[in-house]
Amino acid sequence: RAFHPEKDAFVDVGLPFGPKPRLILAYLNAEAIRTGSPVVEVEDSLSAFVQRIGLSRDGRSIRAVKDQLTRLATAEIRLALAIPGTPAKQVQAHIVKGFELWLPKDARQRVLWPSNVTLSTDYFESLAKHAVPLDERAIAALSHSAMALDLYCWLAQRLHRVPQGKSQFVPWTALQEQFGQHYQRIRDFRRDFLNLLKQVKTAYPEAIFDANV
Repeated sequence: RAFHPEKDAFVDVGLPFGPKPRLILAYLNAEAIRTGSPVVEVEDSLSAFVQRIGLSRDGRSIRAVKDQLTRLATAEIRLALAIPGTPAKQVQAHIVKGFELWLPKDARQRVLWPSNVTLSTDYFESLAKHAVPLDERAIAALSHSAMALDLYCWLAQRLHRVPQGKSQFVPWTALQEQFGQHYQRIRDFRRDFLNLLKQVKTAYPEAIFDANV
């Protein structure tokens, strides 16, 4: 939910979904690292980023991105870990700690969206310690697919942490749990995952991995 200045009340904005909030998050991360500040100005720079990665430059596309930014900024994330024989743990967190809302005067663009966002302290500190650079060209090439973006980010993080000269094995069951819980059959997931992996490899040619079927 976000506070609507004209209505003087909180309104539902919905949950973030699809490729756009992933693209926005990549942008927020990069800007925070570049500036060394958890406060990211987005009023003009986000539109420029959207254009750089090749999304449509029309007003409708920009408004859709701004809408997803509002959804992402207001979202609360809950993570739970349950291991048999141990107490269950739950963490509740926000990526964005606060933001300034802006409502354009132009009636054709009445989208409630933040003009700047402040990343939460925990998130920003984790970002400063552990962030792995992402190639904007790869992000642009994969911007059509949420799962392809997830896979690229995962590979960039995972491969960065594999010791030189070593290898790590990730079973298909673990990949399905992380990327394809909605698949009923692992062979269907494996087929689609391998197709996406080819796309990611094209956008991320320096990635070294072997996918055995």
